[in-house]
Amino acid sequence: MPNSLNSTSPAAWIQGLEDFLMSETGVEAIRVNADERTISVATLGQVDATALQQRLSEFLRALDAHFGGDVEAGISPSNAPTKALQVRQTGADVLIEKPSCLTAPKFWNWRDFDWPEPEEIERKSMEEWQTLAIQAAICGVALVVGFVAKWMGAPEWLVHSLFGVSLISGGWDAAIDTWENLRKKQLDIHFLMLSVAIGAVSIGAWEEGALLLFLFSMSGALEHFVLHRTHREINSLMKAAPKQARVMLSDGTTEVRAVALLKVGDLIQVRPDELFPVDGTVVSGTTAADESTLTGEAMPINKAQDEEVFGGTLNLWGLVTVKVERLAQQSALQKIITLIENAQHMRAPSQRFTDNFGTRYTILVIASVTLMFFIWWLGFNLPPFENANGVRSAFYRAMTLLVVMSPCALVLSIPSAILAAIAWGAKRGVLFRGGAAIEKLAEVDTIAMDKTGTLTEGVMKVARVESFPAGREQEALRIAVTLEANSNHPIARAITAYGKQQGIEAHALREFQSIAGQGLRGKMDSGVSYVGRRELMAQSELSKFLADVPDAPLGFSEVWVLHADVVGRVLLKDEVRVGSKMVLARLAADGVRTVMLTGDRRAAATEVAKELGIAEVRAGLHPEDKVAAIQEFTAQGHKVAMVGDGVNDAPSLAAAYVSVAMGARGSDAALEQSDVVLMQDKIEKLLSARSISKAARAIIKQNIAISLGAVIVMAVASLFGIVPLTLGVLMHEGSTVVVCLNSLRLLFVEEEKHL
Repeated sequence: MPNSLNSTSPAAWIQGLEDFLMSETGVEAIRVNADERTISVATLGQVDATALQQRLSEFLRALDAHFGGDVEAGISPSNAPTKALQVRQTGADVLIEKPSCLTAPKFWNWRDFDWPEPEEIERKSMEEWQTLAIQAAICGVALVVGFVAKWMGAPEWLVHSLFGVSLISGGWDAAIDTWENLRKKQLDIHFLMLSVAIGAVSIGAWEEGALLLFLFSMSGALEHFVLHRTHREINSLMKAAPKQARVMLSDGTTEVRAVALLKVGDLIQVRPDELFPVDGTVVSGTTAADESTLTGEAMPINKAQDEEVFGGTLNLWGLVTVKVERLAQQSALQKIITLIENAQHMRAPSQRFTDNFGTRYTILVIASVTLMFFIWWLGFNLPPFENANGVRSAFYRAMTLLVVMSPCALVLSIPSAILAAIAWGAKRGVLFRGGAAIEKLAEVDTIAMDKTGTLTEGVMKVARVESFPAGREQEALRIAVTLEANSNHPIARAITAYGKQQGIEAHALREFQSIAGQGLRGKMDSGVSYVGRRELMAQSELSKFLADVPDAPLGFSEVWVLHADVVGRVLLKDEVRVGSKMVLARLAADGVRTVMLTGDRRAAATEVAKELGIAEVRAGLHPEDKVAAIQEFTAQGHKVAMVGDGVNDAPSLAAAYVSVAMGARGSDAALEQSDVVLMQDKIEKLLSARSISKAARAIIKQNIAISLGAVIVMAVASLFGIVPLTLGVLMHEGSTVVVCLNSLRLLFVEEEKHL
């Protein structure tokens, strides 16, 4: 287990709120109530509320971790701030304001933000499903004992008492929800269930009413169990996020500080068996990291100077100093957590179908049942309330119709399957950003893939450096290292690593510009330089000279270097991923068309495609060309998935029917546009994602067929009076239980062994 860190002083939290205020443009004040665990922020002008919530959440999680949930001691005016901020307290509210004029607060826009409580959410979700399970168990036991007592001829008061216990325990949760909805002037299926149960008791059908509420409460417990499993998967990731870090000070000492208070550029010390607090770069020391919490891959990854480490991963054996590169809320682990949290609230297309079954449907059902009651009573002269001479009363038939028309199973059929699939994927390194991604991936018939970092390892290695004329290779490499040090592309990392091995020192860079899809431009003391594709170099006055330079050998990529008196290129080679050929073969066998969309030269792309057996290759593409290709496939009637990992893939990811990002270490732009993230950075996980997508889609179809079929068949039968209330209850609630159990099967789907 990681070593624990010493506590920081309570004043650190006021300092943290201070820093937050001073660093956030447009945020003018913060009001915190530690007792009620509420936080409000005053903003001025346009502010990204979603991003602000994420930054606040990370800080508040650290706050909770430090004070163990009792944050009141850390937030009080006695902890005077060091900056010129105003701190005031009114009761339990503490207000911290930036300096402003007297009239400024009139223009502030106060927003309430959530106080994140992941462990509390998990605990409550567990308590909810366990409470519902206990209530359903009491309901079921009392129901069975009541049936036995009635069969044995027990006194009527005892039988009714047992059924009464069953009714109360089974309907308790539904009654609470119904009361809350009635106060909001809303009706839902809980209202329908209670109406039927009360109606059944009013005509003497105690056992039918108790049976209805038993099955209803059991299906509710199953639904909450699925929710709990999803919350548990999220919280397991949150627990992996460190809450404190050991910051190195200028005098050589260290200070323990909350992770939320770390700033880009801070130097932190990480000891053996401690978690890396945030994403950063190793400045000194060597070690190995266990990145299984992030990627699912348990193989230790060696870390030396200038290599990247990720927050939430474990430092195995070395003492290292790490430079903070990203704030805590921007770490790879936090992105995963945010993706899963957001996924729970993003609805699938078929789920929108069930959204219509709310208050309006409930009113329609009640109106239809009331109308049929009068038709049976006045139109067909059936007895209104009492069954007589084997003829069921109009009220009895109305209650049966009310039961079978209630859409319990239909409402639960889709979200239960979606949540189970999200939980399955999160445990196995496949993150779905909502139900739509789960359903749509199974429909895909064309998959377009980037080459570098997707079909290949994306770990380029420099083979050699050339200059034209020969003899200036070192200077060409120095220019390449200078510009590529400011890029996060796999090729850039390879060039800078190679330069370090060769002892190359970068020039001082005065200006820097990234030219999307083509290369980099920089200005040094010696003049302007370019690094990038041959096409970028061809736009200069040296284009005629470049025409005489042969293409790079097959299997190699080239990066050109252009300066006033230096022209050269760096040749690199990338290895094909071990699992790429198998994945492409499996997709082809499944009838899926595969296409490579790459910015690399055709010769290099063709060689990789030949080795892998990919169906179609489009090479030398700019980002807009990839988008055009996706749009072309879509216009042909194909449902296209795009798989990529870089910034240049983001536009085509956005244009695709389904977008898939490779690994948590993919670019921010790629992750932002992705519907699915393959966390383990393995192309084989694409098959896992598609497999669970197809399984979830099949189960959703089964659930809808079961639930709609039960409603239609039983409703028609009820109109003719051939369905007793007991059978209606069994069919209706039985279908709800079957739907939930069917969805839970997704949690136990086995991932193929070779994946």
